[in-house]
Amino acid sequence: MGTRTGDIDPSVVEFVMKKENSSVADVMNLLNKKSGVFGLSNDLSSDFRDLEDAYVAGNPAAKRAVDAFVYRVVKYIGSYTAALGRVDAICFTAGVGENSGFVRKLICDKLQFIGATLNEEANKVRGKEEIISGADSKVTLMVVPTNEELAIARDTFALCK
Repeated sequence: MGTRTGDIDPSVVEFVMKKENSSVADVMNLLNKKSGVFGLSNDLSSDFRDLEDAYVAGNPAAKRAVDAFVYRVVKYIGSYTAALGRVDAICFTAGVGENSGFVRKLICDKLQFIGATLNEEANKVRGKEEIISGADSKVTLMVVPTNEELAIARDTFALCK
């Protein structure tokens, strides 16, 4: 989520409440609606299309937000690779993953340590299932679109049986 904090120590809620003399509702609103890339970009946007445009235009707050996002994705891929002992495939999905070749490239540029290489032409895909790894990549890189409405419909149908 482009507006949420990610991993935080739960004591942060109490700390912020005391420091800012605010309520639980205020802190929850801050953590759920004004954090993440939105907060890191100085409230520019939680929409990566806006952040990409601002990043390319040289906006330092947008660069900070996108770079922090990329750092965290690469950190998680690295930690899961270590936990699993290997990585066979990485799937980019949901809003940013399936629609932002710009962000995918920034991420993949930092995955050379696991042998991942990107096919720049294939990476131009938006919202379509595609393998985007380079011919020499040791890891399959894929774009896999989501269909959240279908998943919700299936879950709802299953509950109604």
